[in-house]
Amino acid sequence: MLTLALLGFSAGLPILLIFSSLSLWLLEAGVERKAVTFFSWAALGYSFKFVWAPLVDRMPLPVLTGWLGQRRSWLLLAQLGVVVALLGMASVDPAQGGTSLVFMAALAVLLGFSSATQDVVIDAYRIESAPPSLQPLLSSAYIGGYRVGMIVAGAGALYLASYWGSAKDAYLYSAWQQTYAVMAAAMAIGILTNLFMPEPERPEAERWSAEGNVRLFAVFAGGVGAFVAVFFWLGEWAQALWGGALGPLGSLLWETVRMLTALSAAGALGWLLVHWGVAQASVARQTWVVPIQDFFARYGARTAWLLLALIGLYRISDIVLGVISNVFYADLGYSKIEIANAVKTYGVVIGIVGGLLGGILATRWGVMRCLFWGAVMAALTNLAFVVLAEVGYSLPLLYAVVSADNLAAGFASAAFVGFLSSLVNVSFTATQYALFSSLMTLLPKTLGGYSGGMVDTLGYPGFFVLTALMGLPVIALVVLAGRHVAIKDAI
Repeated sequence: MLTLALLGFSAGLPILLIFSSLSLWLLEAGVERKAVTFFSWAALGYSFKFVWAPLVDRMPLPVLTGWLGQRRSWLLLAQLGVVVALLGMASVDPAQGGTSLVFMAALAVLLGFSSATQDVVIDAYRIESAPPSLQPLLSSAYIGGYRVGMIVAGAGALYLASYWGSAKDAYLYSAWQQTYAVMAAAMAIGILTNLFMPEPERPEAERWSAEGNVRLFAVFAGGVGAFVAVFFWLGEWAQALWGGALGPLGSLLWETVRMLTALSAAGALGWLLVHWGVAQASVARQTWVVPIQDFFARYGARTAWLLLALIGLYRISDIVLGVISNVFYADLGYSKIEIANAVKTYGVVIGIVGGLLGGILATRWGVMRCLFWGAVMAALTNLAFVVLAEVGYSLPLLYAVVSADNLAAGFASAAFVGFLSSLVNVSFTATQYALFSSLMTLLPKTLGGYSGGMVDTLGYPGFFVLTALMGLPVIALVVLAGRHVAIKDAI
């Protein structure tokens, strides 16, 4: 439990440095609101981590795997990637715009990719290091550490940036530079934990030759290259053709087509590379196809699709709102210190309480019942933001809204982690859990990238009502899943 708490800290640290803390940095640097929310796409690595999770499951790393083992070697590589990305971001001033802003975006993508890989390994380590009956305890320890990491990256980053002199109307690059350097140093906690913790026991996987590993990685790299090339080429083409004239709804539809086209190109090139003999077809199938076939075989196609729909939509209300929440607080006139106190410190503590409550009640009521009430609370608490938007600046109301929002989020998250863990086959731990957690964030984060445009069109009250309505299909899916899936009492 201590190991999972410390690893949770390491996992919780990077995510706010991509989302809310980075959003405030960019806002202070004079980057327009639409561009700020677009930066949330830098974390789409969390939504596509299932693509490279099979490599984490099965492909050894030169030297590192022989020294640390399969899980710990990949974890160290991911942690070092987080440190490099944070130090790189600290060296860039987004206020200069142009290439500096592009470089900042590239480093944010690296941070998202490395952090997502770290999550893949830690999730697999948690599931493999203890039997199902102990998973609620490990999940609670992990979530608690994760929330503490969020406090450091959220409130801690805002405190430091303010202490070193940066403010909304008095931007100071050096303050944010030093802040992100401190965050990079804080990753030492996770790195040291990794170096001293034991490697978990896991089912013996088929060993591939070094040449086979290189060939498999070449297929993965080719698919990633195709995705990036098509995604950015389509973006440049659309900008030249339409500019910014599509509006929020038209932009959302276009970006959906753009994303699906890029994914199709990546899959097609990967298939062609395997067909041309770059990697053995049997190895590629065992890596990317068999884990998915196993899930559908265990639950049946109809129930499997129902579960995937529930996983993909469960967090939509709070994630879409969360992308722009810090900008909302700043627009209402709250200072960084007030946001740090209320949202990044007090709110995270309330989230930990909600997580503990969810974990305890899940063992007494059952996971599906807690999933239902978590979905209901997530939708209803978004309506509290409508009241805050109408009232405006009010510290007591801010704390009340933050309390409701974080208690609901913590409660739902604890039950949801247990739910996802129960669906995993330990023969494909990293791959299947990564698939589930990727689906959990894909649509919400894609929509979250347009939250700035939605607010410009609907206003804050209309936007918050919309995010609450997004939770209604989730409630229906939980009810349907409860009728078709029996979750074990001991998760």
